[in-house]
Amino acid sequence: MKTLVVDMMGSDNGSKATAEGVLLFLSRHPETKIIAVGKIEELKSLEGKCELIDARDIVPMEAGAMEVMRMRNSSMMVAINTLIERKADALVGAGGTGAFLSAATLKLKLIEGVERAALMSPFPTAIKGKKVTILDIGANNENTPSQLIQFAKMGRIYSQQVMKVSEPHVYLLSNGAEDKKGSPEVKEANHLMREMNFPGFKGNIEARDALDGEADVIVTGGFAGNVFLKGTEGVATMMNNLIKKAFKRNLFSKLGYLLAKKGFKEMKETMDYKTTGGAMLLGVNNVVVKGHGSSDGFSFSYALEVAYKMAEANVISLIKEGLSTHE
Repeated sequence: MKTLVVDMMGSDNGSKATAEGVLLFLSRHPETKIIAVGKIEELKSLEGKCELIDARDIVPMEAGAMEVMRMRNSSMMVAINTLIERKADALVGAGGTGAFLSAATLKLKLIEGVERAALMSPFPTAIKGKKVTILDIGANNENTPSQLIQFAKMGRIYSQQVMKVSEPHVYLLSNGAEDKKGSPEVKEANHLMREMNFPGFKGNIEARDALDGEADVIVTGGFAGNVFLKGTEGVATMMNNLIKKAFKRNLFSKLGYLLAKKGFKEMKETMDYKTTGGAMLLGVNNVVVKGHGSSDGFSFSYALEVAYKMAEANVISLIKEGLSTHE
């Protein structure tokens, strides 16, 4: 039986959404033990279904690493300490990203040999049902070639063990598909990965091709990865608004929508981010999943789903083993 520790506080939609997510997850995995941390009076719906731990303070979204470490009675720190003390299998939260990642890294420590942890998320692609694993999407501002290679190893293991891709196609995000294109660290990482015959390495990929469904893992430094993440989100939101506006223009455009409704429904399902659950922090000594800050109950249940699958697949041990090869 797997045990998941969940910080119930700090999300944009409050504990009502996270509690709903826990209940949805338990309906799919009733054998899992959930330790829910937060204000007890807000977690009444979980009584009898989860172990509840009362924690009165909520970490502000803008809190830094040192500030959150001092907030010992916050739901975030109580959840992290409970994970360690109970030797639980995974930690899930939807509070402030910076505070959550910093505190988790400081308390859980990096896996031996890992230079930097990476924030990773599966992105939807043009192929319905297929997702591409992209890392780092914001845990670091600067990365070295050796760190990019470590990210590639961790991403490949995740793709194989959780996404069930037997031989992942691995790419480096760059400003050109040619091996000589890219920043100095990308060019050097490309050279080293070619030299070491990195399994499944296909070279560079441009941002415009990243979501076409060809790649299974895309490796990038945290700065470029975060720009890619936010740029993709922005374009998706803009296109959604433009499409809605176009179909509301007049009676004929509304009729056009009715005729194309099935196609737009399929497009929405293809691009739906909610079943990705959130982002995973790879490189620390336990499974850590950061749910979307704007999670509703459905999407938060999938943050728990990802944590559960990672724990079931024993991803941490596999990463430790994988990083010891091809050194």
